[in-house]
Amino acid sequence: MKLLWKLLVLQSFMGCLAVDDVPQGPVFTKQPGSIVFPVDSMEKSREVVFSCEAQGQPPPFYRWKLNGTIISPKPSSHYSLSGGNLRISHLNKDQDSGTYQCLASNSFGTIVSREASLTFAYLENFKTHRRSAVSVREGQGVVLLCGPPPHSGALTFSWIFNEYPSFVKQDVRRFVSQETGNLYIAKVEPSDVGNYTCVVTNTVTKTRVHGPPTPLILRTDGVMGEYEPKIEVQFPEMVQVAKGSTVKLECFALGK
Repeated sequence: MKLLWKLLVLQSFMGCLAVDDVPQGPVFTKQPGSIVFPVDSMEKSREVVFSCEAQGQPPPFYRWKLNGTIISPKPSSHYSLSGGNLRISHLNKDQDSGTYQCLASNSFGTIVSREASLTFAYLENFKTHRRSAVSVREGQGVVLLCGPPPHSGALTFSWIFNEYPSFVKQDVRRFVSQETGNLYIAKVEPSDVGNYTCVVTNTVTKTRVHGPPTPLILRTDGVMGEYEPKIEVQFPEMVQVAKGSTVKLECFALGK
């Protein structure tokens, strides 16, 4: 019985070796994902790592492409490989931005990973320091433009009324588009008169900039009569979303 047990263990061990030694082409077990790197953190941490892992027999070796061109890591290069992972140190926004792909190869062939992008998030300051006053009649609808400065990375918008921290509260009359940053007031009232400042926040870098104030004043040539509603929000032709995710579609109309 003891001999039989040893034979079974030996057969099982040999079977495992046989499976491991079966020649096969590379198959990915981990592929790279896109990375957004905040420019403002360049002094703190200046490297990123793209992950890549594949199995095969013989074990695959790895290469990487940047925008379709093979990367050649050298001792003096800021690219380095650890297994299939690509480490990029001393990041340079102009040189390192782009689309990366991992290649895993052995004697049976080469496979190419999905594309993974490296982008740099930033938010510049507003270029203009003064905006013209917007003059409307009482009861008239108005759109105050934000015009966010050059940026990369998702943004959120809010508006300050006169002085911080008095932010515009959205209600049935007032709406802040998270697509454009514009402030919509459906029907202007005397209490709306004042200065409006667009506040732009980059959700990646966590930086925030204030635009120049836009004065809103009432015209003295009468009160706006009733008029038909007019939709001011521009709708995108197509919205791509992941299955099971939440979608918010903006719609706001001016009118009285």
